[in-house]
Amino acid sequence: MGFLDEAGTPLILAEIQYVPKLLHFVKDRIDQDRSPGRWLMTGSQSFSLMRGVSQTLSGRIAVLALDPFSTSEVREKNGPENLDELLAAVFDKGIQQGVSQTVELVDWLLRGGFPEPRANPEVDRQLWFSSYVQSYLERDVRDLAQVADLSLFSRFVMLVGSCTGNNLNMIELSRELGVSGPTVKRWLSVLETSQIIHLLYPYHRNFGKRIRKSPKVYFLDPGVDTYLLGLHTREAVLQGPSLGVLTETAVIGEWLKAFRQKGEHPGLHYWQPAGGSEGDLIIERDGRLYGVEVKATATATPRHAQSLARWLRLAGPSASGALACRVAQPLTLGSGIKTVSWHLGW
Repeated sequence: MGFLDEAGTPLILAEIQYVPKLLHFVKDRIDQDRSPGRWLMTGSQSFSLMRGVSQTLSGRIAVLALDPFSTSEVREKNGPENLDELLAAVFDKGIQQGVSQTVELVDWLLRGGFPEPRANPEVDRQLWFSSYVQSYLERDVRDLAQVADLSLFSRFVMLVGSCTGNNLNMIELSRELGVSGPTVKRWLSVLETSQIIHLLYPYHRNFGKRIRKSPKVYFLDPGVDTYLLGLHTREAVLQGPSLGVLTETAVIGEWLKAFRQKGEHPGLHYWQPAGGSEGDLIIERDGRLYGVEVKATATATPRHAQSLARWLRLAGPSASGALACRVAQPLTLGSGIKTVSWHLGW
């Protein structure tokens, strides 16, 4: 109480998860004065923070997720005011953009959207990501997941990095690491809740086919993933076998950030019938469906959109589709499918 009296307001409390008892005293002061903007609390361990918030400050606080930069933030483009305008721009009107507005894909895959390596090109990218991964494993994981063998967890993170853009096989991960299935699930929960990865679940509407039920995993920041994969040069990214799934990872990340920045929970899925072609991203909002096919190509042709065209036929006339790839200007491929830049282009 003496500390809070001396500090006054407005007050920023960083890494609040280390002093959860402080929240009770903050709650009392909020109840005495409900003026907004007096308290800003940050934490790098979101689930410990959320536990304290839900128990103590329910109804008194807004919780916001702070993601790495989106490409629109890097280019200082505000983009559409809301998600309705964004979806209309991507799927209905086609985004008009100039060469000066584009973001180079391979550079984004290598350096990602974390402020330091993104904003300062002089920062040693490998050194920065090495330090980030090491500090995350040694600090946050030890505190939050009670991991006794950090080297084993480090191997787990590397294996998950190799799975980006693919269906998760927890049995295979468990067998590869020599740990139990519940341990793998708990460790995945650590990565997901701390916003290192995002699990994309299948769309459950039955289009006449049995679909896969396991989620696909994506790293929120592609720079972390390319580092974990040992890709450190443009040539390694462009000529390696992971370019397609890394491009998909970047596109999924941009849509996740777009929803979160507009204050909405992302209604994102994938569609993959057993033994058939897949839809990389299915967006469901206000009863409408939007499909996105992702390709690393810079020369889009109707062949690249075959899976998306098939999904559109099954989804019905109200569904819309777009092919996200390395194009500078929108094109129409037929069947109501437009090409848009992988970073959505606004």
